[in-house]
Amino acid sequence: MTSMIIGDIIDALERLAPLSHQESYDNSGIQVGLTKAETAGVLFCLDVTEAVIDEAIDEGFNLIVSHHPLIFSPVKKITDATYVGRCVMKAIRNGITIYSAHTCLDNAPRGVNAAIATKIGLEWTEVLRPMEGVLMKLVTFVPTANADALRAALSETGCGNIGNYDSCSFSNEGIGTFRAKAGANPYVGAIDKLHREPETRLEMVFPAHLKSAVIATLLSEHPYEMPAYDIYPVDPSGINVGSGMVGHLLTPLRAMELMQRLKEIFGVHTLAYSGDATRVVRKVALCGGAGAFLIGDALRAKADMFITGEIKYHDFCGNEDKIVLVELGHYESEQFTQHLLQYYLRDLFPSLRMKLSERASNLKQYI
Repeated sequence: MTSMIIGDIIDALERLAPLSHQESYDNSGIQVGLTKAETAGVLFCLDVTEAVIDEAIDEGFNLIVSHHPLIFSPVKKITDATYVGRCVMKAIRNGITIYSAHTCLDNAPRGVNAAIATKIGLEWTEVLRPMEGVLMKLVTFVPTANADALRAALSETGCGNIGNYDSCSFSNEGIGTFRAKAGANPYVGAIDKLHREPETRLEMVFPAHLKSAVIATLLSEHPYEMPAYDIYPVDPSGINVGSGMVGHLLTPLRAMELMQRLKEIFGVHTLAYSGDATRVVRKVALCGGAGAFLIGDALRAKADMFITGEIKYHDFCGNEDKIVLVELGHYESEQFTQHLLQYYLRDLFPSLRMKLSERASNLKQYI
C-alpha cells in the first residue's frame, strides 16, 4: 500500500465533481477531519452512520467518502444527543476524515445519473436540466506572435475543454491600437505615440469555478502590461452538467417490461408507478434520489417514462396520459454511487486500500 495525503484524494474527487456544481441548499465537501494527514485507506458509503464509522475504526480506515452529507442543515452545537453529533465526535476522536460528494456528483457528467443511465442501457444521453452559470468564455487580444504561447498556457489552466476535446479555441486577426502614457511600461510601442499592433482575438471557454485561475494565468502569461479581456456567461443549452438525464433505449420496451427490468437491476421487490403500463417506451428521463422536481422537464423533453427515487403521492396524478412515472426508492436509485466513486479513485490510485462499507444500509426499512 502506498501512503498519500487525504487532500490529494479530495482534490481528485473534486475534479470529478467540482463543489461549484452543487446546488445552493447543499453541503457537499469535507464534513469532518484533516486534509493534510496521510490516509490509511478509503471506506465508501451512501450515508454516514455510527455503524459505518465503527467499521472504519475496526478496519483501520481514516477516510470515509459518502454521497449524502453527514452535516446537511446548519448545526449550532455538537453533543451526544443527536446521531450527527455522535458521528462527528466519534470521527474526531478516532482521526477519521469524512467527505461527501452529493449534488455536485448528481450534476456531474460522469456522476450519479450517468451511472443509472448506464445500468438501464440508455444511449445518446444528455442532461435533463442544464445548470446555469457552469461555463464561461474568455475573450482577449494578444500580439499575434504570442498567441500560441498564451493559448497553450490557458489550455493548461483548464480553458478550451468541450466534451471529449481539449485545446479548443477560436481566433481571428486584426489591428489593435493604444497610446502609452507617462509612467507606463509598454511591451511594444513608445510613450506618447499611437501604436498599431497586429493582434489575435482569442476566445476560449472554461468552467466557471476556474475563473480566478484563468484570470491569473492570463495576467501572468500575457505580454502586455494591461491586457484587455472580457468574460461572458455561456448559454447552458448542450452543457453536460446539471440535474437528471434523458436518453433512448436501443430497443423500445413496454413500460411494464422496463419496470420489471428495473426491479432486477436495482434489486427491489416493489415499484410505485402511474400511467399506462402498456405504453411503448423509447425515451427515458431519470434522476437519482428525490427528483420529482424534474417531472415538468421530463414532459418537455417528451420522455415516455421518468424514473426517480422519490415522488410525493399527489405528484403521481395529472399526467397519466403523457408519461409513466416510476418511483424506485431513494436508496435504491443511488445505491451504486459508492461503486462509482470507488471505480473512479481506483483508476487514479490503484495501490490505495479501499472498500465498500459492509455495515451501510438503507435508512428506510421495509417488511
